[in-house]
Amino acid sequence: MLEHLTTEQRNPASDQIDSMNSLEIVQLMNAEDARIAAAVEKEATSIAAAIDLITETFLQGGRLIYMGAGTSGRLGVLDASECPPTFNSPPELVVGLIAGGTAALTNAIEGAEDQGEAGRADLQSVSFSKADVLVGIATSGRTPYVIAGLRYAQERGAQTIALTCNQENQLSEVAALTICPVVGPEVVTGSTRLKAGTATKMVLNMLTTGAMVRVGKTYGNLMVDLRATNQKLKDRSVRILMAFTDLSREEAAAVLGRCHGRLKTAIVHVKRNVSPEVAEELLSRAEGHLRRVLEERQ
Repeated sequence: MLEHLTTEQRNPASDQIDSMNSLEIVQLMNAEDARIAAAVEKEATSIAAAIDLITETFLQGGRLIYMGAGTSGRLGVLDASECPPTFNSPPELVVGLIAGGTAALTNAIEGAEDQGEAGRADLQSVSFSKADVLVGIATSGRTPYVIAGLRYAQERGAQTIALTCNQENQLSEVAALTICPVVGPEVVTGSTRLKAGTATKMVLNMLTTGAMVRVGKTYGNLMVDLRATNQKLKDRSVRILMAFTDLSREEAAAVLGRCHGRLKTAIVHVKRNVSPEVAEELLSRAEGHLRRVLEERQ
């Protein structure tokens, strides 16, 4: 029952929150939020195992699918939507599904999370297969929409990962791997958009960032595979190319133009003194890993 869930318990530190002034509320919430990183750290081994599964899925041509309801679903969709501009990944590589569909991103769709069949149907709608990996996100650990999705994924023979914030949960029964940062009772009882939501976002950040780094989307901590879709990203591409080379800003911009805005191609083009076409070939042969291309013997 819900009353037994950690996230549904009353937090004694905030039982007088309605009597506090603004500064006291901020200090209380900040003190509670300080516990989140430690809870996530305890799950480091499981998170790393999940990154390995996702990395292998990407290398084999599969996709990462998130699914959740309410805040959990919105965070999955958010993380998925941020991958293409950050890592220049195709939009279909990381997909976020939310109970109730896109309307649920901005409006609460009552009862959507209780519709288990919708979880199966939503996975079918994106042609989910055994080549993909599913991350089912449910703070409570008992959302029917997510449980049904994980069961369907198992039936298809796919890798399954559960993300919850309650030790006693049902997701672990239908997932091969469980990530469970226990953040404790919320400042406002049951409002899991708070600590649980923050912990969820932290884990999702690690999953996609870790996997993208593993498949060669960065060089060191530089986003060398970013997609320059606006002026800020175009400027960042120029600055990164300048950092790798002795080019001026104008020269770097011209090189990026010749390479159709592909930063990694531009870097190899300059550093290896090859044509953009050969640079693309070298990157393809190195499975997109810029470091391999730059460090291999010419």
